[in-house]
Amino acid sequence: MANLHFHYGTMGCSKTAQLVINAYNQNKNGNKTEIIKPKLDNRFSENMVNSRIGISAPATVLSSLDRWSPAPDTKMVLIDEIQFFRPSDIDRLVHIADNSSVIIMCYGLMTDSNEHIFPASRRLIEVGAKLHRMESTCQISGCMRLATHHLRFDATGRVVRDGDQIAVGDSNYKSVCRQHFNMMYRGHGEKTR
Repeated sequence: MANLHFHYGTMGCSKTAQLVINAYNQNKNGNKTEIIKPKLDNRFSENMVNSRIGISAPATVLSSLDRWSPAPDTKMVLIDEIQFFRPSDIDRLVHIADNSSVIIMCYGLMTDSNEHIFPASRRLIEVGAKLHRMESTCQISGCMRLATHHLRFDATGRVVRDGDQIAVGDSNYKSVCRQHFNMMYRGHGEKTR
């Protein structure tokens, strides 16, 4: 089994739920896990990872992974919202994965709402993490195509095409298929909410 994994998908594809389930199953089987989340992610709580479906687990909150090491008896590390870490943090994970038997499972977004890959996600690809695409369907009513993109909306329901791409939470986002993304992002800012 590869030691470094990247589970990625759009918002709402159950990344955090799968992380919590994975940690539960490993702990139940006697394999100690550690859950980590970035300090930036405080949308539901300070020290928990929380899935939208209502399951959660305690987490260690870190600003950086540069000086972090897993506990000696840890078998698996699960990291939520990996896209909010830095490329140097990914290099630290590579060092741990390559020099120990600890399995590292990263969960997060690949791209932002302007189709730009997050730097930490890019680094995971560059270093050869095993990729696992998590799928969900487009959130535009009636569409059943694969959600591959995120659209960000302002308070009036218009598509946001520029500005800060790190906005924690999902109240102003929709996960959409490529066709709806191209129609609305490259179109005239149609209201969809």
